[in-house]
Amino acid sequence: MDVIIDPTRQGAPAAAAPEGVIKDGDQKTFMQDVIEASRQVPVLVDFWATWCGPCKTLTPALEKVVNAAAGRVRLVKVDIDQNRSLVAQLTQMGLPLQSVPTVVAFWQGQILDLFQGALPESEVKRFVESLLKAAGGQMPTADLLAEAEAAVAEGDHAGALEIFGALSQQEPENAKALAGVARALLVLGEEEQALAVLDSAPAKIKEAPELSAARSAIELEIEGRRARDQLAQFQARIDADPDDHAARIDLAIAQSASGERDAAVDTLIEAVRRDRAWNEEAARKQLLKLFEAWGFEDPASKAGRRKLSAVIFR
Repeated sequence: MDVIIDPTRQGAPAAAAPEGVIKDGDQKTFMQDVIEASRQVPVLVDFWATWCGPCKTLTPALEKVVNAAAGRVRLVKVDIDQNRSLVAQLTQMGLPLQSVPTVVAFWQGQILDLFQGALPESEVKRFVESLLKAAGGQMPTADLLAEAEAAVAEGDHAGALEIFGALSQQEPENAKALAGVARALLVLGEEEQALAVLDSAPAKIKEAPELSAARSAIELEIEGRRARDQLAQFQARIDADPDDHAARIDLAIAQSASGERDAAVDTLIEAVRRDRAWNEEAARKQLLKLFEAWGFEDPASKAGRRKLSAVIFR
């Protein structure tokens, strides 16, 4: 049974969040409370555990920010130990649920964004504001991260580098900002400098998912550069033997390095469809590495996750 928390707050009653905006969820109610509900408003899913210390810090901050949104976003809390089957399914789709807390945002039945770790309330607020903006909601304020991400979307990587750099100087332990600096440098052809930025990250955020993803992107670019000139050879091997999955993986890496992300996804999806277990699920793992390197918000990553889930849950 869902436990409904009374989302009261100070101020006029009209500002209070509607009843049911915060719930405890499980694998039986996940489709209704998360997937279906996200077709109306964005839904945050807080994956937590009773033994997780940081969860006890993050969850109250999440509840406070969600309550303050007054019904524009919902929160569903899922205990990973009580819902192992659900967690296993979502992990197969590429969600990094091996550690908690992990917060995943759903919108229109799809995964929109996520973060890991106990962020301070201010960063939780920025995350929710960014989520609402992506969902077409009214935003109370704009922040430097949103400006930098907009510059990236417009192809202005030099401008993004300037904004990310300014933010990382103001907040040295802001993992998203530092990862943004590294990714911008990568696009601008400064791979060594990008790696140096990641190597210089403060110890507190050195293992942050955003920095790991940026490092994967750099490694993928270096690896892909070697494979780029062999696209035709990899394709010829596949034409000769459709079950040459090693060639499919090499081809996907080369396609990614050439900017053909959708093609890389389709190449690896075909390998998964033909023999998912081959070489300890190497094709699926390579696909997840591409998602990490491209960034969760990348259209190819989003489309790829949907295709992967369709193959896994068929």
